[in-house]
Amino acid sequence: MPLLLRGYLPDIWPERWRFFAAAVEGRSEDDIVALLPQDPEGIYNRFILDPQVHTYALAKEALAGDVSLLLDAVAWRLGLCETPPPFDNTDGEVRAFLLATQAYDALNQNDWSTGLEILLEAAETVRDVSPVFSSRLYAEWAATKQMLGDHGQETVEGYRSALALLEASSFQEARAELWFQLGTAYQADAEGRKGPLLEAVKCYQEVLKVYRRDTHPEGYAMVHMNLALAYLAMPSFDRGARLRTAVSIQSLREALRIFQKDTHPELWASATVNLANALQHVQTSHPEDNLWEAVALYEDVLAVRRPEDDPMGYARVLANQGNALAHLGAFSRAVPRLEEASHLFRAQGEYDAAEAVEDILAEIARKRKETTSNE
Repeated sequence: MPLLLRGYLPDIWPERWRFFAAAVEGRSEDDIVALLPQDPEGIYNRFILDPQVHTYALAKEALAGDVSLLLDAVAWRLGLCETPPPFDNTDGEVRAFLLATQAYDALNQNDWSTGLEILLEAAETVRDVSPVFSSRLYAEWAATKQMLGDHGQETVEGYRSALALLEASSFQEARAELWFQLGTAYQADAEGRKGPLLEAVKCYQEVLKVYRRDTHPEGYAMVHMNLALAYLAMPSFDRGARLRTAVSIQSLREALRIFQKDTHPELWASATVNLANALQHVQTSHPEDNLWEAVALYEDVLAVRRPEDDPMGYARVLANQGNALAHLGAFSRAVPRLEEASHLFRAQGEYDAAEAVEDILAEIARKRKETTSNE
């Protein structure tokens, strides 16, 4: 049991824990029920697998002590009793479980500070007894802080504590999920700073050691998209900028192998627009090819978006496409797109964006005038 609590799965399971091995192996519920022992753990887990009012009542009659408190905690989470059980006079993983239940009760009532305080106490209570459980509690604590908009050092340390507790365990997928969440925390807090963005990149690279295109396609694609966005958000004045943009393009192309227009329309549109933006700005020996590919990608997105659904998003795609066309000298195609983008920006009160587009229109007009005067 101590090794199991630390995340080590034994090669040979004790007879009374064969049901747990079956659950880990993903076997059917019927198989697991058939293996449950006729003891308090078996009664408790029968309720977990069939959480009904009558199974709760039967289990409540048969159980006492800590297991009864755990039963009440699960029943409260499932709405079968009104209040979470007390955690007084308990210790170890039972106390941590009951503390976590109290924390969820506070969080459900939007008492965020109390909920976070109790959740952190739960994680620390069980840290030496069950690192795996403690890791999950630290992760939930950090994820809750992140959900509330806190992407700072405490949130980062929460995720890192969760990762450290799983370091020697068998749960590599759980570690990958934590690396991904940590990466998003760094990325959200970066505000264009290279240091946090590089930390985010390191996190996403850790995830890709576990997530493969054939085993975790959606997660794999999402990591590649975030990786690309992290690279693209870095300052572009150093010598590594060209390489980073090239890597981001490669990652976006990889994401688009999974995010298809018909299966993941929103993610496909986001990855497509980001790829077009990256192609438009990458330094290359064949800029025209990239610009024409960007124009085509923007056109794909405009074909499925409607300005009435998302006028700002539609205007940004139009403006970017118009800018690419202007760089290609395709002024007759660029102007109507830029004019529509400007109109939409002004209608939404985005005057700075409108003026930026109008600057491009003015530059096009100046070049056209120069061309006419030279003829």
